[in-house]
Order: sequence, then structure tokens, then C-alpha cells
Amino acid sequence: MKIDREDFKRLLKEKGLKMTRQRLVVLEVLAESSGQHLTAEEIYERIKAANPDIGLATVYRTVQLLLELGLIDRINLDDGFARYEIGDVDGKHRHHRHHHLICLKCGKVAAFQEDMLEALETGVREALGFRVTDHEVKLYGYCRGCSEQEKRQNQEEET
Repeated sequence: MKIDREDFKRLLKEKGLKMTRQRLVVLEVLAESSGQHLTAEEIYERIKAANPDIGLATVYRTVQLLLELGLIDRINLDDGFARYEIGDVDGKHRHHRHHHLICLKCGKVAAFQEDMLEALETGVREALGFRVTDHEVKLYGYCRGCSEQEKRQNQEEET
């Protein structure tokens, strides 16, 4: 995903903030890592070679600011780390976040976009008068590779 610098500059200006190189670099790293779920430390590791003047504390502050602006999302994958991914940068695509499948064996995380909960949200709204504005779904199980590996091992044990 490519970041439109002018849109980013406009958004920051609307919030009374200046566009800094540090803010742009952090946002660009997250945009280039679309589909990945990076910790602040991982963002810093990707930045520091080309930008040795940017410290880890700056990355933490920038991530917090981008989170408050709604440009990035924080996700908890139950591994003890706050992870971040690019959000709705242009302000046009935010309805719900994507959801995550987490393999209990290898730890692989896969994202999926299908929003299968719309009927549930409609039912909640109609029955309870509660309007859902967002949700986060994490499904735990075994990825295809781990499932196939387990199946092969079971077949070998039977013979």
C-alpha cells in the first residue's frame, strides 16, 4: 500500500500537527508491511538502518499518535505484544477491521476480510437496540499445514 503524503499532511494539519519525517517513515513502514502485525520494536528495526537518528522512544510516540488518529490499528494476538498494522489511511474504507486466524501449533497468523457477522449485528440492533460500530474476531485452531502434518503423522502411526 502506498501512502499519499499530501493526504497525510492534510490530516495532520487538520489535527493541528506538523508532518515530520519520523511520522511519515513509521506510517510508510506499516503501509509497506500490509498484512503483517508489527511490534513497535519491529517497526524500529525496519527504520533504524536508513534513519539512525530515529530512536525507539520516537517510534513509540509516533505509533501512539497514529493510533489516536485512526491511521493504524493495534491488535492483540495473545502473545504478550501490542502489534500494529496499517488502518484506514484515506478515511474511506473503515467499516470493520479484518479478522485473524491463529494457529495453536506453529503460531502463524492469517488475516481474513469476510465480514460474516453483519447478520448478527443486525439482529443485535433489532433485538437490543445496540448499534455495533466495530468488532474484532480471533479464531484459534490449526492452520492447513499443521493439520495436514498431524493427519500424516496419524496415518503413519496407524500403519
